[in-house]
Amino acid sequence: MALITAACVGLTAAVSVQAQTNQAKGASVGMPPAQVKHFDPKGSPPSTFTLELRRGITASLPFSDKRDYDEANKGFIAEPAYKQIMADAGQVAWDMGSYQWLLQGKDFQSIHPSLQRQAVLNMSYGLFEVVPGKIYQVRGFDLANISFIKGDSGWIIFDPLTAKETARAALEFINDKLGKRPVVGVVYSHSHVDHFGGVRGVVDEADVASGKVKVIAPVGFMQAAIEENVLAGNAMSRRTQWQYAILLPRDPHGHVDQAIGKNVANGNTGLIAPNLLINKDIEELTLDGVKMVFQNTPDTEAPVEMNTYFPQFKAFWAAENVTGTIHNIYTLRGAPVRNALNWSKQINVALWQFGQEAEVMFASHSWPRFGNARVQEVLRSQRDAYANLNNQALHYANKGVTINEIHNVYEVPKSLQQQWSARSYHGDSQNNARAVINRFLGFYDGNPVNLHPLSPQDSAPLYVEMMGGSAKIIAKGKQLMAKGKYLEASEILNKLVFAEHQNQPARDLLASVYEQLGYQGESTSVRNSYLQGAYELRNGLPGGTPQKSTGPDVVRAMSTEMWLDFLGISMDPKKADGMRFAINLITPDNGEKYLIELSNATLTNIKGQQAKNADLTITLNRSELNRVMMGLSSFDDLLKAGKAKFEGERKPFDQLRSLMVSFSPSFEIIPGSKPKAASQGLPAFALPDQLDSD
Repeated sequence: MALITAACVGLTAAVSVQAQTNQAKGASVGMPPAQVKHFDPKGSPPSTFTLELRRGITASLPFSDKRDYDEANKGFIAEPAYKQIMADAGQVAWDMGSYQWLLQGKDFQSIHPSLQRQAVLNMSYGLFEVVPGKIYQVRGFDLANISFIKGDSGWIIFDPLTAKETARAALEFINDKLGKRPVVGVVYSHSHVDHFGGVRGVVDEADVASGKVKVIAPVGFMQAAIEENVLAGNAMSRRTQWQYAILLPRDPHGHVDQAIGKNVANGNTGLIAPNLLINKDIEELTLDGVKMVFQNTPDTEAPVEMNTYFPQFKAFWAAENVTGTIHNIYTLRGAPVRNALNWSKQINVALWQFGQEAEVMFASHSWPRFGNARVQEVLRSQRDAYANLNNQALHYANKGVTINEIHNVYEVPKSLQQQWSARSYHGDSQNNARAVINRFLGFYDGNPVNLHPLSPQDSAPLYVEMMGGSAKIIAKGKQLMAKGKYLEASEILNKLVFAEHQNQPARDLLASVYEQLGYQGESTSVRNSYLQGAYELRNGLPGGTPQKSTGPDVVRAMSTEMWLDFLGISMDPKKADGMRFAINLITPDNGEKYLIELSNATLTNIKGQQAKNADLTITLNRSELNRVMMGLSSFDDLLKAGKAKFEGERKPFDQLRSLMVSFSPSFEIIPGSKPKAASQGLPAFALPDQLDSD
């Protein structure tokens, strides 16, 4: 039974899908506050200021609007008997059971009331019918939804999740409930890993290669799927631990949700290249009797993305462009800033191209919307939200408001604040406003003092000295906390922590401040970042291993040029001063040649060129280079096996290898937070683990 509450904090009791037929919809009873022990001995409960803020929020938002609950429950068929999905490697790939405490029908006062509502809505688990007899979704098996379109002979699958294991379980579940059907097509809506990584759980690559199964994607998909997070991948992997709080306990005081789903599956991630690309802005295709009208929407939620309309079913697939939240324009894990104005325009195209007749809208996250009026309502609210964000931020920028001020000036219009579909659970309106200015004007605010700012470690001691030392700062921090002025307290305590890394009373006080700010956060990214910061201030980096989002398929799909670019990033430039060489790289099996040069402490490469008098020429098949890129083999291993050949001096190779630095996603964000156990770094010549999943 898919248990979902019928409303949120302080308003309505928890009811199940079946119970909705037995209870009067909209029955309003108070939800009791939950008394939950904090998982951290140093953890704090919500302060009186946080509780007061929650009461004000609860009174100001339209909790009586229960349509989202009705839509999330509509079409429920069944949920599996299991709550966990195991990975082939033996670990738990997915654990919906770890969030069951959200379904107790209690008011968790350490969670923003609006976020608790969203977290409960994301507890949809099982098989749902979207369009009778034609379109189905399996929800709650991964961060994303997997959608099944029933063709004449088989399934067309939209977005096969992150992991092979969760996608396979979803296919087995729908086949068990509705009858086994072959998969005749797979559609990747966009280039983020939670929308393609599980493809090997639903199709065989040989069937794709032969054309028996169509794998459809927007033009530019492969490049976008590989490149977005590779070059800064290690830094993004570490920052993802903060944005997603994936290593914190799933607890009312810790991780509660990820806005667009519960979390990311930790299984086997793969990638099968598409054999059919959608090139036009609007392009029609019929597969297995199903007519699909694709809308390419590049430079929106992802570098490449596409919506799909099913005219036979009057159903609109919004990909990740329109879900149950306003998304990130700037994602805190780090990624190129997105285009809010273009995002709004593409939603507007969908509204007028398809939304005038669509009777259902479904997406790769969240729940469907039913009825033409409802579809148009949500499309308009999100169109206006992204456009307002862009226009209002630039309006104030043109009046002199800077990137360091806009988040305190920008305000979402009251009419949008009252629409659940325009709330910022994944994105954050303040961060997004700064992102708009960053996209157009950059990070510099025009004040010369910020042209070459001191590093925090250098500026903090000056502030601490001028403020009279640690005792006075801690005393003032406590005074500010006692008044509920948490941002002000964090400003001065952060300076002290950066000046005195091991000052544990200062760290603990700042952690308590961050904790309250986390409890108050409606955006999961904001909440998670504050709570992760609080944990690391108290305990250092959490143990455990974050989910990996790459695998052999991704490495094979990565261009040699991109790998060589990554070597240039991995190289320690201070050790390279004075070195100079030219290396020819030849990979006969794919017919590629590269010239690699080290000069001026910089490694560069160019495709299709060879130096006439190279210091060294390296020849090996790209298939063997893949093993080096994955850290499964070394050049020396391949030389011994006769699978690689060196011609010329070996010295440049040894020099280059000596310059490589192994990145580890366990570096400090807050000084003095070194992990208790050293994390294993990435092998030199290997790749980072993180690909974009948001």
